[in-house]
Amino acid sequence: MKWSISTKLFLVLVAISIVAVAAMGLSARISFTRGFIGYLNDQSTAYVESVIPRLAEAYQAEGGWDFLHRNNRAWFRLLDTRGRRDGPPQFSEVDFTATQLRLTLLDADEDVVIGNREFSRDTPRRPIEVDGKTVGWLVLVPFQQATAAADVRFQKRQLTQNWLIGLGTVLLAALAAWWLSRLLVTPLTRIAKATHNLASGDYSVRIPVASKDEIGGLSEDFNRLAQALAHNEQLRRSFMADVSHELRTPLSVLKGELEAIEDGVRTMTPATLASLQSEVATLSKLVSDLYDLSLSDIGALSYRMADVDIGDVLHSTLGVFQQRLAERGLKVETRIDSPAVVNGDEGRLQQLFTNLLENCARYTQSDGTVRVACRNTNDDVLIEIEDSGPGVAADILPRIFQRFVRAEASRNRSHGGAGLGLAICANIVQAHGGTITASAAPLGGLLISIRLPRLRTLKGVI
Repeated sequence: MKWSISTKLFLVLVAISIVAVAAMGLSARISFTRGFIGYLNDQSTAYVESVIPRLAEAYQAEGGWDFLHRNNRAWFRLLDTRGRRDGPPQFSEVDFTATQLRLTLLDADEDVVIGNREFSRDTPRRPIEVDGKTVGWLVLVPFQQATAAADVRFQKRQLTQNWLIGLGTVLLAALAAWWLSRLLVTPLTRIAKATHNLASGDYSVRIPVASKDEIGGLSEDFNRLAQALAHNEQLRRSFMADVSHELRTPLSVLKGELEAIEDGVRTMTPATLASLQSEVATLSKLVSDLYDLSLSDIGALSYRMADVDIGDVLHSTLGVFQQRLAERGLKVETRIDSPAVVNGDEGRLQQLFTNLLENCARYTQSDGTVRVACRNTNDDVLIEIEDSGPGVAADILPRIFQRFVRAEASRNRSHGGAGLGLAICANIVQAHGGTITASAAPLGGLLISIRLPRLRTLKGVI
Protein backbone atom coordinates (compact mmCIF):
# COMPACT_ATOMS: atom_id res chain seq x y z
CA MET A 1 0.00 0.00 0.00
CA LYS A 2 1.44 3.32 -1.09
CA TRP A 3 0.84 6.16 1.34
CA SER A 4 1.29 9.81 0.52
CA ILE A 5 3.72 11.93 2.49
CA SER A 6 0.74 13.84 3.89
CA THR A 7 -0.74 10.62 5.33
CA LYS A 8 2.63 9.52 6.71
CA LEU A 9 3.20 12.89 8.37
CA PHE A 10 -0.33 12.84 9.82
CA LEU A 11 0.11 9.33 11.24
CA VAL A 12 3.52 10.15 12.70
CA LEU A 13 2.23 13.26 14.45
CA VAL A 14 -0.84 11.44 15.79
CA ALA A 15 1.31 8.53 17.00
CA ILE A 16 3.65 10.92 18.80
CA SER A 17 0.65 12.63 20.41
CA ILE A 18 -0.84 9.30 21.55
CA VAL A 19 2.47 8.15 23.05
CA ALA A 20 2.96 11.51 24.79
CA VAL A 21 -0.59 11.55 26.20
CA ALA A 22 -0.35 7.91 27.31
CA ALA A 23 2.95 8.59 29.06
CA MET A 24 1.54 11.69 30.73
CA GLY A 25 -1.64 9.83 31.76
CA LEU A 26 0.31 6.92 33.23
CA SER A 27 2.68 9.19 35.13
CA ALA A 28 -0.27 11.30 36.35
CA ARG A 29 -2.07 8.17 37.53
CA ILE A 30 0.97 6.92 39.45
CA SER A 31 1.65 10.36 40.90
CA PHE A 32 -1.98 10.94 41.87
CA THR A 33 -2.38 7.49 43.42
CA ARG A 34 0.73 7.91 45.52
CA GLY A 35 -0.17 11.46 46.44
CA PHE A 36 -3.74 10.56 47.33
CA ILE A 37 -2.67 7.61 49.52
CA GLY A 38 -0.16 9.92 51.17
CA TYR A 39 -2.91 12.44 51.76
CA LEU A 40 -5.10 9.79 53.44
CA ASN A 41 -2.20 8.65 55.63
CA ASP A 42 -1.51 12.26 56.64
CA GLN A 43 -5.14 12.64 57.69
CA SER A 44 -4.93 9.43 59.71
CA THR A 45 -1.74 10.64 61.39
CA ALA A 46 -3.46 13.85 62.45
CA TYR A 47 -6.27 11.75 63.86
CA VAL A 48 -3.78 9.62 65.82
CA GLU A 49 -2.28 12.75 67.40
CA SER A 50 -5.74 13.69 68.72
CA VAL A 51 -6.46 10.20 70.10
CA ILE A 52 -3.24 9.78 72.12
CA PRO A 53 -4.23 12.30 74.88
CA ARG A 54 -7.61 10.54 75.39
CA LEU A 55 -5.89 7.16 75.70
CA ALA A 56 -3.44 8.61 78.24
CA GLU A 57 -6.35 10.05 80.30
CA ALA A 58 -8.18 6.71 80.20
CA TYR A 59 -5.06 4.82 81.30
CA GLN A 60 -4.55 7.20 84.20
CA ALA A 61 -8.22 7.01 85.21
CA GLU A 62 -8.44 3.20 85.02
CA GLY A 63 -4.93 2.49 86.30
CA GLY A 64 -4.00 0.34 83.32
CA TRP A 65 -5.19 -1.24 80.06
CA ASP A 66 -7.14 -4.10 81.53
CA PHE A 67 -10.45 -2.38 80.95
CA LEU A 68 -9.89 -2.53 77.17
CA HIS A 69 -9.13 -6.26 76.91
CA ARG A 70 -11.81 -7.73 74.61
CA ASN A 71 -13.89 -4.56 75.15
CA ASN A 72 -14.40 -3.25 71.63
CA ARG A 73 -17.22 -0.94 72.73
CA ALA A 74 -14.94 0.95 75.18
CA TRP A 75 -12.16 0.96 72.54
CA PHE A 76 -14.27 2.52 69.82
CA ARG A 77 -15.75 4.99 72.30
CA LEU A 78 -12.23 6.24 73.13
CA LEU A 79 -11.41 6.53 69.44
CA ASP A 80 -14.52 8.54 68.60
CA THR A 81 -13.32 12.18 68.61
CA ARG A 82 -15.77 13.56 66.06
CA GLY A 83 -17.66 15.61 68.63
CA ARG A 84 -14.54 17.32 70.03
CA ARG A 85 -13.45 20.72 68.80
CA ASP A 86 -9.82 19.72 69.12
CA GLY A 87 -10.40 16.55 67.06
CA PRO A 88 -9.04 15.70 63.65
CA PRO A 89 -10.42 16.94 60.33
CA GLN A 90 -13.98 15.73 59.87
CA PHE A 91 -14.21 12.25 58.35
CA SER A 92 -17.20 10.64 56.80
CA GLU A 93 -18.64 7.71 58.77
CA VAL A 94 -17.03 5.21 56.43
CA ASP A 95 -13.63 7.01 56.43
CA PHE A 96 -13.70 7.28 60.25
CA THR A 97 -14.46 3.60 60.70
CA ALA A 98 -11.75 2.62 58.20
CA THR A 99 -9.20 4.58 60.20
CA GLN A 100 -10.27 3.02 63.51
CA LEU A 101 -9.90 -0.44 62.08
CA ARG A 102 -6.24 0.27 61.26
CA LEU A 103 -5.31 1.23 64.84
CA THR A 104 -3.64 -1.06 67.38
CA LEU A 105 -2.98 -0.42 71.07
CA LEU A 106 0.17 -1.93 72.59
CA ASP A 107 1.15 -1.94 76.26
CA ALA A 108 4.53 -0.80 77.54
CA ASP A 109 6.03 -4.19 76.63
CA GLU A 110 4.63 -3.86 73.09
CA ASP A 111 2.13 -6.64 73.55
CA VAL A 112 -1.21 -6.20 71.78
CA VAL A 113 -3.99 -4.91 74.02
CA ILE A 114 -6.69 -4.41 71.38
CA GLY A 115 -7.09 -3.46 67.69
CA ASN A 116 -5.71 -4.53 64.34
CA ARG A 117 -3.18 -7.30 64.74
CA GLU A 118 -1.92 -7.21 61.10
CA PHE A 119 1.12 -5.01 61.51
CA SER A 120 4.85 -5.50 61.41
CA ARG A 121 7.63 -4.44 63.70
CA ASP A 122 8.53 -1.70 61.20
CA THR A 123 5.05 -0.14 61.28
CA PRO A 124 5.22 3.46 62.63
CA ARG A 125 3.95 3.83 66.23
CA ARG A 126 3.39 6.72 68.64
CA PRO A 127 4.18 6.50 72.38
CA ILE A 128 1.47 7.05 75.02
CA GLU A 129 3.00 8.76 78.07
CA VAL A 130 1.62 9.30 81.55
CA ASP A 131 3.68 11.35 84.01
CA GLY A 132 6.68 11.14 81.69
CA LYS A 133 6.55 7.36 81.47
CA THR A 134 5.69 5.39 78.35
CA VAL A 135 2.71 3.22 79.24
CA GLY A 136 1.81 2.08 75.75
CA TRP A 137 2.07 2.50 72.02
CA LEU A 138 -0.51 3.40 69.39
CA VAL A 139 0.18 1.74 66.03
CA LEU A 140 -1.40 2.96 62.79
CA VAL A 141 -1.28 0.53 59.86
CA PRO A 142 -0.75 2.83 56.82
CA PHE A 143 -2.97 2.82 53.74
CA GLN A 144 -1.62 0.79 50.83
CA GLN A 145 -4.54 1.75 48.65
CA ALA A 146 -7.78 3.66 48.93
CA THR A 147 -10.27 1.45 50.70
CA ALA A 148 -13.10 3.68 51.79
CA ALA A 149 -15.92 3.95 49.28
CA ALA A 150 -15.73 7.73 49.07
CA ASP A 151 -11.95 7.58 48.59
CA VAL A 152 -12.27 4.96 45.89
CA ARG A 153 -14.97 6.93 44.10
CA PHE A 154 -12.87 10.11 44.23
CA GLN A 155 -9.84 8.28 42.92
CA LYS A 156 -11.75 6.66 40.06
CA ARG A 157 -13.39 9.98 39.18
CA GLN A 158 -10.04 11.75 38.97
CA LEU A 159 -8.46 9.00 36.87
CA THR A 160 -11.46 8.94 34.52
CA GLN A 161 -11.24 12.68 34.07
CA ASN A 162 -7.51 12.39 33.31
CA TRP A 163 -8.14 9.83 30.59
CA LEU A 164 -10.96 11.92 29.11
CA ILE A 165 -8.65 14.92 29.04
CA GLY A 166 -6.01 12.73 27.36
CA LEU A 167 -8.52 11.56 24.73
CA GLY A 168 -9.52 15.16 24.03
CA THR A 169 -5.87 16.10 23.74
CA VAL A 170 -5.30 13.32 21.19
CA LEU A 171 -8.27 14.51 19.13
CA LEU A 172 -6.99 18.08 19.16
CA ALA A 173 -3.52 16.82 18.24
CA ALA A 174 -5.03 14.84 15.35
CA LEU A 175 -6.76 17.97 14.03
CA ALA A 176 -3.54 19.96 14.41
CA ALA A 177 -1.58 17.17 12.68
CA TRP A 178 -4.06 17.12 9.78
CA TRP A 179 -3.83 20.90 9.39
CA LEU A 180 -0.04 20.91 9.72
CA SER A 181 0.42 18.06 7.25
CA ARG A 182 -1.69 19.86 4.66
CA LEU A 183 0.12 23.14 5.37
CA LEU A 184 3.52 21.55 4.83
CA VAL A 185 2.71 19.08 2.08
CA THR A 186 0.54 21.27 -0.17
CA PRO A 187 3.52 23.41 -1.33
CA LEU A 188 5.59 20.24 -1.82
CA THR A 189 2.78 18.80 -3.93
CA ARG A 190 2.78 21.92 -6.09
CA ILE A 191 6.57 21.67 -6.45
CA ALA A 192 6.34 17.97 -7.38
CA LYS A 193 3.69 18.68 -10.01
CA ALA A 194 5.66 21.60 -11.41
CA THR A 195 8.83 19.45 -11.51
CA HIS A 196 6.95 16.80 -13.49
CA ASN A 197 5.82 19.44 -15.98
CA LEU A 198 9.35 20.84 -16.18
CA ALA A 199 10.77 17.37 -16.88
CA SER A 200 8.17 17.02 -19.65
CA GLY A 201 9.56 20.12 -21.36
CA ASP A 202 7.18 22.79 -20.09
CA TYR A 203 9.71 25.49 -19.14
CA SER A 204 7.02 28.13 -18.65
CA VAL A 205 5.80 26.56 -15.37
CA ARG A 206 6.28 28.70 -12.26
CA ILE A 207 5.46 28.17 -8.56
CA PRO A 208 3.86 30.97 -6.51
CA VAL A 209 6.08 31.88 -3.54
CA ALA A 210 3.78 32.19 -0.52
CA SER A 211 6.28 32.08 2.36
CA LYS A 212 9.78 33.12 3.39
CA ASP A 213 10.80 29.77 4.89
CA GLU A 214 12.79 26.89 3.37
CA ILE A 215 9.84 25.84 1.17
CA GLY A 216 9.56 29.41 -0.13
CA GLY A 217 13.29 29.37 -0.87
CA LEU A 218 12.90 26.04 -2.68
CA SER A 219 10.08 27.54 -4.76
CA GLU A 220 12.26 30.53 -5.68
CA ASP A 221 15.13 28.20 -6.64
CA PHE A 222 12.74 26.14 -8.77
CA ASN A 223 11.54 29.26 -10.57
CA ARG A 224 15.13 30.31 -11.24
CA LEU A 225 15.90 26.82 -12.54
CA ALA A 226 12.87 26.89 -14.84
CA GLN A 227 13.87 30.33 -16.10
CA ALA A 228 17.44 29.18 -16.73
CA LEU A 229 16.26 26.07 -18.57
CA ALA A 230 13.88 28.15 -20.67
CA HIS A 231 16.72 30.55 -21.47
CA ASN A 232 19.08 27.68 -22.34
CA GLU A 233 16.42 26.08 -24.53
CA GLN A 234 15.97 29.36 -26.36
CA LEU A 235 19.75 29.64 -26.78
CA ARG A 236 19.91 26.08 -28.07
CA ARG A 237 17.23 26.72 -30.67
CA SER A 238 18.85 29.99 -31.67
CA PHE A 239 22.23 28.29 -31.85
CA MET A 240 20.93 25.53 -34.12
CA ALA A 241 19.19 28.07 -36.34
CA ASP A 242 22.30 30.27 -36.51
CA VAL A 243 24.63 27.36 -37.25
CA SER A 244 22.31 26.13 -39.98
CA HIS A 245 22.14 29.60 -41.47
CA GLU A 246 25.91 30.14 -41.30
CA LEU A 247 26.55 26.80 -42.97
CA ARG A 248 23.82 27.23 -45.58
CA THR A 249 25.21 30.48 -46.99
CA PRO A 250 28.71 29.32 -48.07
CA LEU A 251 27.37 25.89 -49.06
CA SER A 252 24.77 27.54 -51.28
CA VAL A 253 27.45 29.69 -52.90
CA LEU A 254 29.70 26.67 -53.44
CA LYS A 255 26.83 24.69 -54.89
CA GLY A 256 25.89 27.50 -57.26
CA GLU A 257 29.48 28.00 -58.40
CA LEU A 258 30.02 24.29 -59.01
CA GLU A 259 26.71 23.94 -60.88
CA ALA A 260 27.62 26.91 -63.04
CA ILE A 261 30.97 25.34 -63.88
CA GLU A 262 29.32 21.97 -64.52
CA ASP A 263 26.75 23.54 -66.88
CA GLY A 264 29.47 25.48 -68.68
CA VAL A 265 28.08 28.83 -67.62
CA ARG A 266 31.37 29.64 -65.90
CA THR A 267 34.82 28.49 -66.81
CA MET A 268 37.47 27.29 -64.41
CA THR A 269 39.59 30.40 -64.09
CA PRO A 270 41.85 31.64 -61.26
CA ALA A 271 39.05 34.06 -60.23
CA THR A 272 36.57 31.18 -60.01
CA LEU A 273 38.99 29.13 -57.92
CA ALA A 274 39.62 32.10 -55.66
CA SER A 275 35.87 32.46 -55.10
CA LEU A 276 35.56 28.77 -54.25
CA GLN A 277 38.60 28.98 -51.94
CA SER A 278 37.03 31.97 -50.16
CA GLU A 279 33.84 30.05 -49.39
CA VAL A 280 35.82 26.99 -48.26
CA ALA A 281 37.89 29.24 -45.99
CA THR A 282 34.69 30.67 -44.54
CA LEU A 283 33.40 27.17 -43.81
CA SER A 284 36.74 26.13 -42.35
CA LYS A 285 36.84 29.21 -40.08
CA LEU A 286 33.26 28.59 -38.91
CA VAL A 287 33.93 24.91 -38.11
CA SER A 288 37.16 25.81 -36.30
CA ASP A 289 35.42 28.49 -34.23
CA LEU A 290 32.59 26.12 -33.35
CA TYR A 291 35.10 23.50 -32.26
CA ASP A 292 37.05 25.95 -30.11
CA LEU A 293 33.85 27.32 -28.60
CA SER A 294 32.55 23.85 -27.72
CA LEU A 295 35.87 22.96 -26.06
CA SER A 296 35.97 26.20 -24.07
CA ASP A 297 32.33 25.78 -22.99
CA ILE A 298 33.03 22.39 -21.42
CA GLY A 299 36.41 23.44 -20.05
CA ALA A 300 38.31 21.07 -22.36
CA LEU A 301 40.31 23.76 -24.13
CA SER A 302 43.93 23.05 -23.19
CA TYR A 303 45.90 25.69 -21.27
CA ARG A 304 49.59 25.67 -20.37
CA MET A 305 49.93 28.26 -17.66
CA ALA A 306 53.17 30.14 -17.15
CA ASP A 307 54.38 33.66 -16.33
CA VAL A 308 53.53 35.73 -19.40
CA ASP A 309 54.30 39.41 -20.14
CA ILE A 310 51.11 40.80 -21.69
CA GLY A 311 53.11 43.64 -23.27
CA ASP A 312 55.23 41.18 -25.25
CA VAL A 313 52.16 39.25 -26.43
CA LEU A 314 50.45 42.46 -27.58
CA HIS A 315 53.53 43.67 -29.46
CA SER A 316 53.87 40.26 -31.14
CA THR A 317 50.20 40.21 -32.19
CA LEU A 318 50.30 43.80 -33.47
CA GLY A 319 53.35 42.88 -35.57
CA VAL A 320 51.32 40.17 -37.32
CA PHE A 321 48.46 42.61 -38.01
CA GLN A 322 50.66 45.56 -39.03
CA GLN A 323 50.35 45.02 -42.80
CA ARG A 324 46.65 44.09 -42.59
CA LEU A 325 45.79 47.27 -40.70
CA ALA A 326 47.97 49.37 -43.00
CA GLU A 327 46.14 48.05 -46.06
CA ARG A 328 42.87 49.29 -44.54
CA GLY A 329 44.45 52.66 -43.87
CA LEU A 330 44.01 52.27 -40.12
CA LYS A 331 46.19 54.22 -37.74
CA VAL A 332 47.45 52.26 -34.73
CA GLU A 333 48.06 53.95 -31.38
CA THR A 334 49.67 52.01 -28.53
CA ARG A 335 50.23 52.71 -24.83
CA ILE A 336 51.63 49.46 -23.51
CA ASP A 337 53.32 49.17 -20.11
CA SER A 338 55.96 46.50 -19.85
CA PRO A 339 56.45 44.34 -17.93
CA ALA A 340 52.81 43.47 -17.13
CA VAL A 341 53.04 39.87 -16.03
CA VAL A 342 50.13 37.44 -15.56
CA ASN A 343 49.82 33.69 -15.11
CA GLY A 344 48.43 32.46 -18.42
CA ASP A 345 48.75 30.51 -21.63
CA GLU A 346 50.66 32.62 -24.14
CA GLY A 347 49.09 30.84 -27.12
CA ARG A 348 45.54 31.34 -25.88
CA LEU A 349 46.22 34.97 -24.98
CA GLN A 350 47.55 35.54 -28.50
CA GLN A 351 44.36 33.91 -29.85
CA LEU A 352 42.37 36.32 -27.68
CA PHE A 353 44.14 39.43 -29.00
CA THR A 354 44.08 38.07 -32.56
CA ASN A 355 40.27 37.77 -32.47
CA LEU A 356 39.92 41.30 -31.12
CA LEU A 357 42.33 42.87 -33.64
CA GLU A 358 40.67 40.87 -36.44
CA ASN A 359 37.37 42.51 -35.51
CA CYS A 360 39.05 45.93 -35.61
CA ALA A 361 40.59 45.22 -39.02
CA ARG A 362 37.34 43.84 -40.39
CA TYR A 363 34.80 46.34 -39.11
CA THR A 364 36.61 49.67 -38.58
CA GLN A 365 36.03 52.14 -41.41
CA SER A 366 38.99 52.99 -43.61
CA ASP A 367 41.30 55.76 -42.41
CA GLY A 368 40.12 55.11 -38.86
CA THR A 369 42.05 54.54 -35.67
CA VAL A 370 42.77 51.47 -33.55
CA ARG A 371 44.05 52.10 -30.04
CA VAL A 372 45.68 49.41 -27.92
CA ALA A 373 46.54 50.11 -24.27
CA CYS A 374 47.92 48.00 -21.43
CA ARG A 375 48.72 49.18 -17.92
CA ASN A 376 49.16 47.82 -14.42
CA THR A 377 46.56 48.62 -11.78
CA ASN A 378 46.49 47.69 -8.08
CA ASP A 379 45.75 43.98 -8.56
CA ASP A 380 45.10 43.61 -12.30
CA VAL A 381 46.53 44.13 -15.71
CA LEU A 382 44.09 46.24 -17.72
CA ILE A 383 44.05 45.76 -21.51
CA GLU A 384 41.89 48.05 -23.65
CA ILE A 385 41.37 47.67 -27.40
CA GLU A 386 39.15 50.24 -29.12
CA ASP A 387 38.40 51.47 -32.61
CA SER A 388 36.95 54.56 -34.23
CA GLY A 389 33.77 53.07 -35.48
CA PRO A 390 31.20 52.48 -36.55
CA GLY A 391 29.87 51.82 -33.06
CA VAL A 392 27.62 49.15 -31.63
CA ALA A 393 24.01 49.77 -30.63
CA ALA A 394 23.47 50.12 -26.86
CA ASP A 395 21.01 47.21 -26.78
CA ILE A 396 23.61 44.90 -28.35
CA LEU A 397 26.46 45.66 -25.92
CA PRO A 398 25.15 43.52 -22.99
CA ARG A 399 24.82 40.52 -25.36
CA ILE A 400 27.87 41.00 -27.51
CA PHE A 401 29.79 38.08 -25.97
CA GLN A 402 27.00 35.63 -26.72
CA ARG A 403 27.47 33.34 -29.69
CA PHE A 404 26.17 34.52 -33.10
CA VAL A 405 25.45 38.03 -31.79
CA ARG A 406 26.34 40.86 -34.17
CA ALA A 407 25.55 44.50 -34.62
CA GLU A 408 23.63 43.94 -37.82
CA ALA A 409 23.65 47.59 -38.86
CA SER A 410 27.40 47.78 -39.39
CA ARG A 411 29.34 44.73 -38.17
CA ASN A 412 27.34 42.20 -40.18
CA ARG A 413 27.80 38.88 -41.89
CA SER A 414 28.90 40.48 -45.13
CA HIS A 415 32.29 41.08 -43.54
CA GLY A 416 32.78 37.34 -43.04
CA GLY A 417 32.19 36.97 -39.31
CA ALA A 418 29.95 34.34 -37.74
CA GLY A 419 29.63 36.04 -34.36
CA LEU A 420 31.66 33.42 -32.48
CA GLY A 421 34.97 35.24 -31.96
CA LEU A 422 33.90 37.31 -28.96
CA ALA A 423 32.24 34.31 -27.30
CA ILE A 424 35.56 32.46 -27.56
CA CYS A 425 37.35 35.53 -26.16
CA ALA A 426 35.04 35.59 -23.14
CA ASN A 427 35.75 31.92 -22.38
CA ILE A 428 39.53 32.44 -22.67
CA VAL A 429 39.43 35.42 -20.28
CA GLN A 430 37.27 33.50 -17.83
CA ALA A 431 39.72 30.57 -17.90
CA HIS A 432 42.45 33.03 -16.86
CA GLY A 433 40.39 34.26 -13.90
CA GLY A 434 39.72 37.66 -15.50
CA THR A 435 36.81 39.73 -16.74
CA ILE A 436 35.94 41.16 -20.14
CA THR A 437 33.45 43.95 -20.88
CA ALA A 438 32.28 45.90 -23.92
CA SER A 439 31.30 49.57 -24.02
CA ALA A 440 31.12 52.54 -26.34
CA ALA A 441 34.64 53.79 -27.18
CA PRO A 442 35.66 57.46 -26.88
CA LEU A 443 36.86 57.15 -30.49
CA GLY A 444 33.31 56.34 -31.58
CA GLY A 445 33.52 52.60 -32.03
CA LEU A 446 33.72 49.61 -29.66
CA LEU A 447 35.88 49.46 -26.52
CA ILE A 448 36.84 46.02 -25.18
CA SER A 449 38.24 46.09 -21.62
CA ILE A 450 40.01 43.06 -20.16
CA ARG A 451 41.23 42.67 -16.60
CA LEU A 452 43.59 39.81 -15.73
CA PRO A 453 45.07 39.09 -12.25
CA ARG A 454 48.69 40.18 -12.30
CA LEU A 455 51.65 38.60 -10.57
CA ARG A 456 53.92 40.28 -8.01
CA THR A 457 57.65 39.63 -7.60
CA LEU A 458 59.49 39.22 -4.31
CA LYS A 459 61.12 42.64 -4.81
CA GLY A 460 57.85 44.48 -5.21
CA VAL A 461 55.07 45.08 -7.64
CA ILE A 462 55.81 44.38 -11.27
